[in-house]
Amino acid sequence: MFLAACEDPAANKPKATTSEPSTNKPANTANTGTAPATQGEKLDITAANSTVTFIGSKVTGKHNGGFTMFTGTIDLVNGKPEESSVSVDIDANTIFADDAKLTDHLKSADFFDVAKFPKATFKSTKIEAGAKAPETHTVTGDLEMHGQTKSITFPATITVAEDSVTVKAGFSINRNDFGIVYAGPANDLIRPNVVLMLNVKAPRKK
Repeated sequence: MFLAACEDPAANKPKATTSEPSTNKPANTANTGTAPATQGEKLDITAANSTVTFIGSKVTGKHNGGFTMFTGTIDLVNGKPEESSVSVDIDANTIFADDAKLTDHLKSADFFDVAKFPKATFKSTKIEAGAKAPETHTVTGDLEMHGQTKSITFPATITVAEDSVTVKAGFSINRNDFGIVYAGPANDLIRPNVVLMLNVKAPRKK
């Protein structure tokens, strides 16, 4: 039981690559050299149709959590993910964990410091076809969290159907890259890699 509790949930997930932000670059121009010629369909991402969750761990176990309030938009161009873009705003104060005390601790200055940094945002800059199976695409975008902005790249499964667009992704990010560096007690160190899971199903307007 002790060995099972100590397993790192991030060990079997793809690790997002992190680099300096590319905020000043137009979304998805890397593939074509120009901005998309046509305005896409605007699909709403809400907490009613999607989830943003995570798994954090330490040497003695793990905790599940997520965010209950967020909004976003998929700009679907020509029905092709590669020509499209996505943006999401997350209310950091709605973070929750499977333990009430941990929820309060995550909101504190040790972690997200939601009083100082009330919002996290993600804006895609490039979506490319091709990823290691079972994922279908590679997504790159600027993630702002805890007052730090980094460009991250991660695999995702994106499906465009007649009634909706779905995006599913599960990958790890290093919280230290965003200035969240609380280590925990020496005998119960908190691992820096956190699994982030996205499950989006944005309905298409008819």
